[in-house]
Amino acid sequence: IADNVGDNVGDVAGMGSDLFGSLGEASCAAMLLGSAIPQIANTGWSALMYPLYISSAGICVCFVMHFVATDIWTVKKEEDIETVLKVQLLGTALGMTAVLYPISVGFLPDTMVITGVSAAVTSANVYCCVLFGVWAGTIIGFLTEYFTSHSYEPTREVARACETGAATGIIYGIALGYLSSIIPVGLIAGAVYFCFK
Repeated sequence: IADNVGDNVGDVAGMGSDLFGSLGEASCAAMLLGSAIPQIANTGWSALMYPLYISSAGICVCFVMHFVATDIWTVKKEEDIETVLKVQLLGTALGMTAVLYPISVGFLPDTMVITGVSAAVTSANVYCCVLFGVWAGTIIGFLTEYFTSHSYEPTREVARACETGAATGIIYGIALGYLSSIIPVGLIAGAVYFCFK
């Protein structure tokens, strides 16, 4: 038992540090790219720190959703866990949608000129770009749960395929993995496309 607990703690700590590293690197890269926009540089720190405002707003919204999960929409039995997690994911996306507009309009310059973009970019355009990312990530979260949870048919189909042997299980699992990536790739490509429009 101690060995399993140690493995689990190490895995969670490793994933947490990887995620934190990715967040730090992405935030620094976004601030560095933002500093190349003259209007953001002229506005100063309030505009330059915009990527960190997004992360900070996310932390605050997650605190609120934690309260919802512990005091309003609680887990009373094992079957409630998935529902509460879905409510938290959807509620967080809705909360970020509401919170990010005043942050975007309040801290970013009204218009910005970005090299390679033909028209001037407004703070509302930036808000829409962030929303594409928030909602694409939310939908990908729901799709991941659909394709990996035993509550839904795809995972059950893989389990049934394994009844006839390991080869059919492997082939069906690979096919399901390819299938499960179609919508997320489309969402990411669509978000990138519309953010450049």
